[in-house]
Amino acid sequence: MNDDPVLCEPGGAMPDTETLLVEASAGTLAAVPADRIDRWLAAAVVRLEDAPSLSRSRLKSLILQGNVSDDSGKITDPSGAVKPGAVYRIAVPPPEAAEPEGQDLPLDVIFEDADLIVVDKPAGMTVHPAPGSPRDTLVNALIAHCGDSLSGIGGVRRPGIVHRIDKDTSGLLVVAKTDRAHAALAARFAAHDIDRAYLAMCFGNPVPPAGRIDAPIGRHPKDRKRMAVVAEGRGRYAVTHYRTLERPEGAALLECRLETGRTHQIRVHLSHIGHPLIGDPVYGRGHGARLSRIPQASREAVRAFPRQALHAAVLGFDHPVTGEPLSFESPLPRDLTGLLRALGAS
Repeated sequence: MNDDPVLCEPGGAMPDTETLLVEASAGTLAAVPADRIDRWLAAAVVRLEDAPSLSRSRLKSLILQGNVSDDSGKITDPSGAVKPGAVYRIAVPPPEAAEPEGQDLPLDVIFEDADLIVVDKPAGMTVHPAPGSPRDTLVNALIAHCGDSLSGIGGVRRPGIVHRIDKDTSGLLVVAKTDRAHAALAARFAAHDIDRAYLAMCFGNPVPPAGRIDAPIGRHPKDRKRMAVVAEGRGRYAVTHYRTLERPEGAALLECRLETGRTHQIRVHLSHIGHPLIGDPVYGRGHGARLSRIPQASREAVRAFPRQALHAAVLGFDHPVTGEPLSFESPLPRDLTGLLRALGAS
């Protein structure tokens, strides 16, 4: 056989099962050095034209399911060694139907290709189904919108969520449509190799007007549903950079850039320095006195604002497959521009 992996026509035990043949030839082993079989196959399959994206974890799962074999029979150990000269047969069943159902919900798509989709999420939409709220989420909307273009994450036809924003936070999210894109995006987020900026309306004017908040975040010691700044060694390293954009009386519009991405990070950090987000029902407690520093004519608009005043405005990253630099911006939504006007911002 030749020195490249071989892609076979679909076939196999199940209808629509795709079968791949990968030969551990001298040429392929030179390009993809031998490693444990699941990791080596994942790297070798990338060399196939028009092959499905298969992550190492997906290959491990296929091996454990008995879907990978060579001339001597089924491969049963994902950590086993690659055998030079062997021809490995991989039966890839079609992705299973996603557990959440698709729903035809309004979706503001900023960018989409075969590997990923970037959306501008409205405030009030939960990202992922959870007990008690199985419908009307971003995932439900993406399943309906993407349809068969979802090649499957881990063998299930579903969008790959690599980061989230809170239900009542608006703004930009990137979601993977393939295993390959999901793994690469997850690695970039884990390495903090993503440009993310948020616009936040807070009480008061931070001093200095631009700065760095370096404070570890962990579970609140008395309320496990909340996060909090905790003692060094008890939480996870967390850094937020902020700068003041506008300073209406008694409040400020900030740009916050994340160096790390902890749960509720901006909300916790701003509350920690004494400038909680307007409308934050969780981390804005105990700051009622700050409302008195806002002009009387603006207080009702601030008091009635129905959500934390936070918007994911900038999202930048290298495309997980092509490497092309991508950058997206979302303008301040109508409710936040209305709040700014009510506060008398210029």
